[in-house]
Amino acid sequence: MLGAGKCRSLQALVFLSALLCSAMALGHPEDELCDPSRDAMDPQLCAMLAQLNSADGALNPQSLLGDTEFADRGVLSTVGRFVGIGVGHILPGGLDHILFVLAIFLAARRAASLIWQISAFTVAHTITLALAAVGLVDLPSSLVEPVIAFTIAFVAIENLVFKETFKWRPGVVFLFGLIHGLGFASFFADLELPTNLFWSALIGFNIGVEVGQLSVVLAAAVLVRLCLHKPTQEAAYRKWVVRPGSGLIGLCGLWWGVSAMLQL
Repeated sequence: MLGAGKCRSLQALVFLSALLCSAMALGHPEDELCDPSRDAMDPQLCAMLAQLNSADGALNPQSLLGDTEFADRGVLSTVGRFVGIGVGHILPGGLDHILFVLAIFLAARRAASLIWQISAFTVAHTITLALAAVGLVDLPSSLVEPVIAFTIAFVAIENLVFKETFKWRPGVVFLFGLIHGLGFASFFADLELPTNLFWSALIGFNIGVEVGQLSVVLAAAVLVRLCLHKPTQEAAYRKWVVRPGSGLIGLCGLWWGVSAMLQL
């Protein structure tokens, strides 16, 4: 059995999932970036998201650029700016992507399995992020969002059904990563960035997304490491963390997906 102190740390991961689920139920994940009760992470990004959520859905490219001075900045400055925007898209804005990464983490009992899955997810969403950003792929967010939600539910439910991660999991994660990439690229689709900014902004944003995702994995790994030291504790870990955590994530994905479909 796990000690009382260790159990509290281990249960924090499950509690985090519950908090994320509650937040997801209140609205679109990106809305968390612009909570009026606190300072916004990026005022220009908030202005852009407000336009996306407006009735006409119009997007003014200058809402992201801010002014002509920004368009004259160098490559490194642009990359750094969009790294911050990418991180903010995940922490705290991308609650859907956080839940997906946590679902992957909960099923991976070996580092090699986790690395393969995270790598597959990274490569896949990078592909569709780039394709959507240059306009080669264009799907409405009203269709992409429910599908993303159901990918979260699928991975979480798979954690409940199977005790071990099967060989097909990286392939499934890759396929779902292609869909998540469309979610990452939603505000790039209609954005007319100047030629000298486009690729540096895209690269910076993608780096920021990865930093955000890896931060989630690292935080979860630290919590587990504090609690799980012996192989004999794996049964307790699955019983008290993997199963309830995956169950909560799965319910959130289903709830969000069905709600999004009803709004179509």
